[in-house]
Amino acid sequence: MTDLPRDRTWSVQRSTVLAERFVFLADTLVDDFDVVDLMSELVEACVELLGSDAAGLLLRDPRGRLQLVASSSEESRLLELYQLQNDEGPCLDCVADGRPVVVERVAEAAERWPRFVADAAELGITSVYAVPMRLREQIVGGLNVFCTGQPPLAETDQRLAQALADIATIGLLQQQSRHRATQLAEQLQGALNSRVVVEQAKGVLAAHHGMDMDTAFRALRSFAREHNRKLSEVADDVVRRRVDLGRVGEARDRSGSAGDRRQP
Repeated sequence: MTDLPRDRTWSVQRSTVLAERFVFLADTLVDDFDVVDLMSELVEACVELLGSDAAGLLLRDPRGRLQLVASSSEESRLLELYQLQNDEGPCLDCVADGRPVVVERVAEAAERWPRFVADAAELGITSVYAVPMRLREQIVGGLNVFCTGQPPLAETDQRLAQALADIATIGLLQQQSRHRATQLAEQLQGALNSRVVVEQAKGVLAAHHGMDMDTAFRALRSFAREHNRKLSEVADDVVRRRVDLGRVGEARDRSGSAGDRRQP
């Protein structure tokens, strides 16, 4: 077979990966799916498929306040937290208005978000794309895509980010019973509680093995999948020392980050 041109090869590969990602995300939308794991897959899919450098996701808690649920890297986690702490940034505006916010040159947005722009500059972020997690009139959160030192995302990639966010939104809002609002509130609160435990478990593994937080998360998730368990359950076992930390740490050798799988 004649070799395809490099750009054509990546286009075919990207289409294949995109199909696999959508199938995986759809396959997780069962009654008892792991919200934190699903959201983590979503942000990593953005990095892998869009060629971006990082992504993060904020969800509204039962009181309507935004909380960090997933991030593809420690840098994106910090930037999302900065938005929440400073009460300003593209994602907050996106969720408030229910419309995408495109910032192709972060440095030029200092008048609108002075503290966010300063924080983004320290992390080398040059462009940001925030898309709402919305179904009709209900907005449950927002997805942020961050880029550093590269051309702005094409319009097709921005639409793809929205499509990925839409899948996750449907998963969160799939319950259609008369008690759906109560169930959603409980589900979101459970996801936020689980995220706290996951962060604690990452810290335990990082300290025990001398690894960074991103590697610790990949090890934690890999171990959970190998044993067909929820990420939050394994995280709780790690925090309470009910599992061998050495075995969990070894799982990182069989895991891979989205960045590792990205094509040039």
